[in-house]
Amino acid sequence: MAEKIIVSGVGCTLVDSLYNNVSFSAQSFITHLSKAKGDGGLTPGHLVFKEEFEKFEGKAFDSTIRDIISDRNPDKINIGGPGVVPIIHAAQLSDNKDCEYHIYGGRGDDSNGHFIKSLLERTTVVSNNYITLDNETPSTLVLSDPNYKNSGERIFINSIGAAWNYLPRELDEDFFASDIVVFGGTALVPLIHDSLSELLEKAKSKGCLTIVNTVYDFRNEKANPNSKWPLGKSDNSYGNIDLLLMDLEEALRLSGKSNINDAMQFFRDKETGAVIITRGTENIVLYSKGSIFKAINHIEMPISDAVTKELKQGIASHGDTTGCGDNFVGGVIASLVSQLQSGISSPDLKEASAWGVVSGGTSCFYMGGMYEEKSDGEKRKMIEPYYKLYKKQIKK
Repeated sequence: MAEKIIVSGVGCTLVDSLYNNVSFSAQSFITHLSKAKGDGGLTPGHLVFKEEFEKFEGKAFDSTIRDIISDRNPDKINIGGPGVVPIIHAAQLSDNKDCEYHIYGGRGDDSNGHFIKSLLERTTVVSNNYITLDNETPSTLVLSDPNYKNSGERIFINSIGAAWNYLPRELDEDFFASDIVVFGGTALVPLIHDSLSELLEKAKSKGCLTIVNTVYDFRNEKANPNSKWPLGKSDNSYGNIDLLLMDLEEALRLSGKSNINDAMQFFRDKETGAVIITRGTENIVLYSKGSIFKAINHIEMPISDAVTKELKQGIASHGDTTGCGDNFVGGVIASLVSQLQSGISSPDLKEASAWGVVSGGTSCFYMGGMYEEKSDGEKRKMIEPYYKLYKKQIKK
């Protein structure tokens, strides 16, 4: 591994407009819920495209959304997306003398695009390859009910915008010269997503360690609601993934299976290097065949007791669950980089997952995916005590 580890990520980068304390059980909300798979209605935990939601409602989006949020302004406007948030979080946890994080993607030449660019420039993430394209900057309206099923949930209404115009050719040779490449939420960058088989094969041929973290794939859910979601052009994609991270819904839909054990066996059969499946407030499930990470049979790890206790005490009254999964991924990446930099030849997936668990959990303490640091190292200092408590918890 190079003296300075280079991590390059591509995928979903957008502006989140976050509305907290939206009751998913209110009668005014229930009328907008989905009736069938892929019909364009709202479903807790899922994503829908703005255009499809308009078709479902039969009227303009602005009119419908006023029924739900009235005349409220967003509680928070922030950078979001499973392409960029994990990269930002990993950079915030890492010693940037020994590593460098790059983000690739596209935005519009509009206020949202300038907003993202300005926030990225306040981080250590290199954004030279976050380019301007002919379309509006991708955005998502996030509705959050912190009391849904006692653990909180969100609904995402997404406008793909300029992400439709982002082409595989934008991933230059520097991208494939990176030590680690991350494909994050590419279902919201359609032409990258559809080319994943070729892109992953090229990355492996160049010696990259490959990471894929997924997002709800509404496009394929709508096209084939009863078929498993594709990841690239064929299942050959999985054999070129060193680490695959998903939530349970995504794992079931990608594998076409009905339970987590069969889903995990599917990814093992497809020769995926390592897999982590998150399940909200339930234990995460992980596996490694031993190619990059130490070999691990199908095991479970709990969520953080310390974080859960503080959430129950109301610490997160001004936060939400948006970005939990993205920050989980960032914690895993940061730990992987740290382990590689220390000279470990076979990193420990359980150690990386520990950083993922506390990263995802503590993201509930603030609104949105990205945490805006006031000084370098601030976020790591916030998370480290929970990491230490978690390590004690899993030793019991």
